[in-house]
Amino acid sequence: MDCTQQTTHIGGTAASRCRLKLVNFEALENQTSHETEGLGNKHLVVRRGKPFNVTLLFHNRSINPHTESLVLEVCLGNLSERIPVQFSDQLSDPHSWSAKIYPGGMHPQSVSVHVCSPAGSSVALYHLLVHIETNQGRRSYAVGDFVLLCNPWLKDDPVYMPLDVQIQEYIKSDYGLVYMGTYQNIIRRPWSFGQYEPGVLEACLKLLEVSPQHLWDKDKDYIRRADPIYLSRVICAMVNCNDDLGILEGKWQGSYGGGVNPTEWSGSADILHRWVSSNCSPVRYGQCWVFAAVLCTVMRVLGIPSRVVTVFNSAHDSDGNLIIQEYYSSTGEKLNLSKDSIWNFHVWVECWMRRADLGTGFDGWQVVDPTPQEKSAGVFCCGPCPVVAIRRRSIRTPYDASFVYAAVDANVVQLILHEGRVVGRTLDAEWVGQLIYTKSIDSDSPENLTGTYKSKKKGTQPVVVTGNRMASAVSSARYSSNQAGFLEPRTHLSPSPLGGMPPGLEVSLSIGGRPSVGENISVRVTVTNQSSRPRLLMEHLDAQLKDFNSNPERSFWKAQQEVCIQPGEVLTLHQTIPPSAYESILAGDDIVNVAVVIKDERTRERVLAVQEFNMSSPQITIEIEGGDGIQMKKEHTAQVSFTNTLAKALTGAVLTVEGSGLLLGKHQARLVHLQPDQKIEKTVTIVAASAGTKLLMATFSHSSSPGVVSRSFRKVSVMAARVHPPKEHQQQGLELH
Repeated sequence: MDCTQQTTHIGGTAASRCRLKLVNFEALENQTSHETEGLGNKHLVVRRGKPFNVTLLFHNRSINPHTESLVLEVCLGNLSERIPVQFSDQLSDPHSWSAKIYPGGMHPQSVSVHVCSPAGSSVALYHLLVHIETNQGRRSYAVGDFVLLCNPWLKDDPVYMPLDVQIQEYIKSDYGLVYMGTYQNIIRRPWSFGQYEPGVLEACLKLLEVSPQHLWDKDKDYIRRADPIYLSRVICAMVNCNDDLGILEGKWQGSYGGGVNPTEWSGSADILHRWVSSNCSPVRYGQCWVFAAVLCTVMRVLGIPSRVVTVFNSAHDSDGNLIIQEYYSSTGEKLNLSKDSIWNFHVWVECWMRRADLGTGFDGWQVVDPTPQEKSAGVFCCGPCPVVAIRRRSIRTPYDASFVYAAVDANVVQLILHEGRVVGRTLDAEWVGQLIYTKSIDSDSPENLTGTYKSKKKGTQPVVVTGNRMASAVSSARYSSNQAGFLEPRTHLSPSPLGGMPPGLEVSLSIGGRPSVGENISVRVTVTNQSSRPRLLMEHLDAQLKDFNSNPERSFWKAQQEVCIQPGEVLTLHQTIPPSAYESILAGDDIVNVAVVIKDERTRERVLAVQEFNMSSPQITIEIEGGDGIQMKKEHTAQVSFTNTLAKALTGAVLTVEGSGLLLGKHQARLVHLQPDQKIEKTVTIVAASAGTKLLMATFSHSSSPGVVSRSFRKVSVMAARVHPPKEHQQQGLELH
């Protein structure tokens, strides 16, 4: 990098003046010490509050401390700070920039300067100037740039994290898992955060440079960037493009033409590269896990510990009353009549920081949610909201605690409608926030965070339906497979809180096992007659396809039957949904809503029970020659295969293999007909251009399916020999005139 010189002097000869020749930013030594290896190859990358070393080489002779002063100057926009270079026996203010030459550090033609920023410095790309000052004047040099990041290793930094194993997972790891599906059939999707990919650090810095806050007032933005609370809100809003030049455009329905289906992304680097190369045009398309994973990447790059978190049965409370209403017809079809919704899963990020604005009781993990759902202070962002505030139910806590609380702990009211009239109602206080997961430290197993958000179960509450003197309530148990292989049901009751009414019905609904595409779906309804008289009942069952973040789209299967039940009897009713009823509707990982309405033909009493589940996918096998650890820039063979386990042939079978950082483009194998037990396979040669964690992804589809039938990933660890830093880091000051 070229350096420029500005000189002001009075008297003296050119030969007697000290002149700067070369600058060595000692990138290898500094970035190893600062735990920033691999984060950038264009600039020195260091962490605030920790000294880094810069070597200055002069023409002819070194600095004369008796007649010459050496001053460094760090610049951010119009802001700058002078740093007089001292000797090590002089004390420095830890709240100010300092620069020292240690004893023995002066050589005939060079000095080694240890530069240290305050723990409260701003995260940014800094410009460094060197001034040589005498009584006769000043000689100034622009010697280059360096990047300053947060420092979770430093106690004085507000993002300080006490355990190194935590820092390794939440800062340095470039690999994670996103949990999806439904909480009784969880899907693990690997994600490559990609913070060591070329250009990712620069993309994160670019994100800050094009934020509205920076464009409005650069100097104010630079000053506020010292605060991780401020940084998290700025970045959260910039990950979505709703208010600014943000990274991702969201899309949840319809065609994904002109962009990428959100399910096809497997890493953040590709998304960030596309955003930068398109001159900050939004990348199409993202959904909650994509928004969250990209946010996690940016935060880890900037030095703020972060992790991706999934909330199963997450409520989107649009009116802020902490109640989610769901409507069903009297035959069990879920109706799109509510502005509220419950997402089968929702993904956000937790960031670790001190909350000086709230007090020590709110330090630690903070929810930051970049998915554009509701505005916060007029902008589509959410958080940082202390997780501890949600557990304490402190819903007035900044930022957006009431929205986050509703997402994990709102009540659900389910209403049965008949001819526009409410004929049944249940209140479920446990369905929302059923399970909250993140990846465990140094393991692919999940860590259950539910207890950090929710102190205890709220229990169930009966709800009286006015007008027809009917009441119902609901109790819910966690789903787990029982001995018969069925998922334990949600049990809906119709007790009688009103005096003089007879006991009612207890109804539960469960699904057999974990249904896989191409297999029968077994539905079991259990009815208990708690009264002392026999009953004539009508059973209505309804199955609907649904998106994970919205109400069901349409019914694809219905059934009904009339049954008698004796006093005190427990009656089990079985129904089977055959593949022929859904194979043109459902694909792998699709979610189904099944509801049953049991109606007493004499009293008109109705009880609703609901179950939601996701279809399991047949497996794709991915094998890498020599194992999952490969050498950088060496060819390795990967074998990918899919076997048709169904009883019928599949027409137009396509097996697709791709992997950012491993393969160029998509590689496919095709068969006109894939017979039962027949295998389709594809062999590819992978080459990794950079070190880190990469993902090899495979999908299988066929012409009879509405979407991808199966999807699989393989984590690949790329190892590289130690690489010396580029020349511009080693000698960033060229010879000056």
